[in-house]
Amino acid sequence: MKNKFLLLIYIALFGFYSCSNDLDTQPKVELTFEELLANDPNAIDGIISRLYASFALTGPSGPGSSDIDSPDAGEGAFLRAIVNLQDFTADGMKNRWGDDGLDQLTTTSNWDENNKFFKLLYDRAYFTIPQCNNLIQILQAIEVPNKENVIAETRFLRALAYYYLIDTFGKGVLATDENFGQTQPLPEASRLELFNYVESELLAIEPIIAETSDYGRANTYVIDMLLAKLYLNAEVYTGTARWDDAATYINKIINNGPYSLDSNFVRLFSADNSSSPEVIFPLLADPLISQSYGNTTYIVNGNLSPDTMPLSQFGATQGWTGHRASSGWYGLFGSNATELENSTDIRASLFWTDGHNYEMTDYREWTNGFPSTKFRNTQSDGSGTPTDFSGTDFPLFRLADVYLMYTELAVRGANNTSLSTAVTLINELRERSNASTINIGQLTLDFIIDERGRELNLEGHRRSDLIRFDKFTGNSYLWPWKGGIAQGTTIPETYRVFPIPLTALQANPNLTQNSGY
Repeated sequence: MKNKFLLLIYIALFGFYSCSNDLDTQPKVELTFEELLANDPNAIDGIISRLYASFALTGPSGPGSSDIDSPDAGEGAFLRAIVNLQDFTADGMKNRWGDDGLDQLTTTSNWDENNKFFKLLYDRAYFTIPQCNNLIQILQAIEVPNKENVIAETRFLRALAYYYLIDTFGKGVLATDENFGQTQPLPEASRLELFNYVESELLAIEPIIAETSDYGRANTYVIDMLLAKLYLNAEVYTGTARWDDAATYINKIINNGPYSLDSNFVRLFSADNSSSPEVIFPLLADPLISQSYGNTTYIVNGNLSPDTMPLSQFGATQGWTGHRASSGWYGLFGSNATELENSTDIRASLFWTDGHNYEMTDYREWTNGFPSTKFRNTQSDGSGTPTDFSGTDFPLFRLADVYLMYTELAVRGANNTSLSTAVTLINELRERSNASTINIGQLTLDFIIDERGRELNLEGHRRSDLIRFDKFTGNSYLWPWKGGIAQGTTIPETYRVFPIPLTALQANPNLTQNSGY
């Protein structure tokens, strides 16, 4: 099924072409939807696959192509932007390359409107959104197989792009299929307005979209997951907590969903993770059909180096000598290298320690910090032929996160949750990783944020988690290189959102900069 779906992406790359100039709040997009569908209504599968691919690939013609204006095509992928802005800005992962703007992310300091990595995520979101708008407009006027479900999927992808805008920038413009093609710059939409729109879209499609789907496509439980995440962070986004609403949709996944914990933790991040019963919604990768420098290739190759590591052991032919975990992550398993290596927790074993130092006294020095080997390009049993590009899918949503969200909601007192169930779920996760179990007295918010780090780091959640737990800004929690200081220092409340890119402000006079930038 994965190969079938990837083939549809491949076909769509040649039947669907888009171009984007420097950021415009209504990007200029040239599409051949109508011609394709007029000739073959079944082409809709390829077209919708191309929209899904916008979250993992960079362009229509291979890894060197880009849908958006990017000096390096690989930097323009949605997934790469999520890792850069969610993981490098937080406590777990750091990068040593020093690219223009990347130092500012990895040290959580000196953020401004000129940072190209802020622009790349903003541009990618506003490239994806109008494509969805255009397809929805066209589908409303023609007939294609499974039309209602295809429209629901497209609305989900649009909502997902908006979700990341809500989380990272806190505002933007509200471009929909109703105002698509408008020539005047759109008005600025507040965080609350974007939140309300995404909520209304997801609530509208949740009872419509299919309960089951092909691998890599949205279904009822994927919608439930995004709704739960939206509500889980509602207090940050809107000022009003929505714990009970989050619990409603988390319970739907747990009680009705077809997912189960994978008994093999390593498989979740290996090239055969398409067979995992735990993955709810993946971003697809393939070393031949959907090559990209912005999907898990960025994570796998970025954490490897021929200087200190055997590349083939992890299914790679290239090591980019770039990313390392810091003690903000592996310190959750042990206060020094010996404790880390002696830990029984499988998750603690997924760091490369040979030739590397526990402390990151210089984030530019490759041997400072431990590279993460959580993601690899081999099968979970270690077999496979090394390739230039990764074939490991990225588990954007998985059941372990659902369990952790339930646990957090229970501790926060959400209706229809219980602490006893929460302890059971947490212990299922910990037993899967051969970690010691806990009792109900140990189930605190501090434990949960640490357990989320142990389980989910490098999966695009950490910055948002730390903000929700009020540990990102200020000095209540310090991590290596926070604020540009090796031992960590305070950072301002301003950093709870990123600055609106200068190019966006220049393109639309209705946009204003976030406070403090």
